[in-house]
Amino acid sequence: MKKLCLLTLGLAAAVTLRAAEKADTTYWTSNGNAGLNLSQVSLSNWSAGGDGSVAFDLTFNYSLDYKRAKHLWQNRLELAYGLNHTSSNGARKTNDKIYLSSVYGYRIADNLYLSALLNYNTQFANGYDYAVSSSTYISRFMAPGYLLTGVGVTWTPKKWFTATFTPVTWRGTFVCSSRLSDEGAYGVDPGKRLLSGLGGNLKLEFNYEFLPNMNVYSRMDFFSDYLKKPKNIDVRWDIQLNMKINKWFAANLNLNMIYDDDIKITKPDGSKGSRLQFKEVLGVGFQASF
Repeated sequence: MKKLCLLTLGLAAAVTLRAAEKADTTYWTSNGNAGLNLSQVSLSNWSAGGDGSVAFDLTFNYSLDYKRAKHLWQNRLELAYGLNHTSSNGARKTNDKIYLSSVYGYRIADNLYLSALLNYNTQFANGYDYAVSSSTYISRFMAPGYLLTGVGVTWTPKKWFTATFTPVTWRGTFVCSSRLSDEGAYGVDPGKRLLSGLGGNLKLEFNYEFLPNMNVYSRMDFFSDYLKKPKNIDVRWDIQLNMKINKWFAANLNLNMIYDDDIKITKPDGSKGSRLQFKEVLGVGFQASF
């Protein structure tokens, strides 16, 4: 499965390079940015106390779209990884994401396309619940990993807004870790490495420059499993606010919200249950746009 994921990323890179090599780029539009946020704290005989730290956060976002005659093809790749190292706790992961999305559509009416959707989502490295243990991971590459495919319609009423509804959607949750699989993590049956779901998915994307050098990208995904608690809708909401300072510096805010009925979070009383997950990453640093 790891080879398959690497192959998928390789194909995405090949498509990007191939598009860049085309002499006629009239029908291709692309935009992206790569950033590095750094922070450092050093203390010596500091009476107020504290803890020295070094932190970094790497991000890469790229969109590549094709539109010609009745054909529409939208692609997006998001990568992120961050670490924070303190004198007392050592290195701890703060950010980790691999996301790839591709939608192909064939126009059947103004701004309306018959479409096919592919989404892939996982992380690079092991993740830990440091409040419980800093040596026993609770997630890793492809544990979980999500692959979603579906067919339906895509609506593009505005250049900055896209909605894709796939009433026939398969979602696979992969847990490629023997220990996590045996524990039945992320909804899989104990000992199994795949949880399959068949349902409907609605994906809403908003990408808008509301002020000069200030852009917001928002993506919301709603998935309902027809065969398992269809009323318990899984939600994933990502917001990326980018504020460009000059050619090489920018401030950015990333917000992520997840509710997945199959992910059980340990509650304060020790029991496990579905809970709303939230993450926020704010940074200022180097950024190159292309």
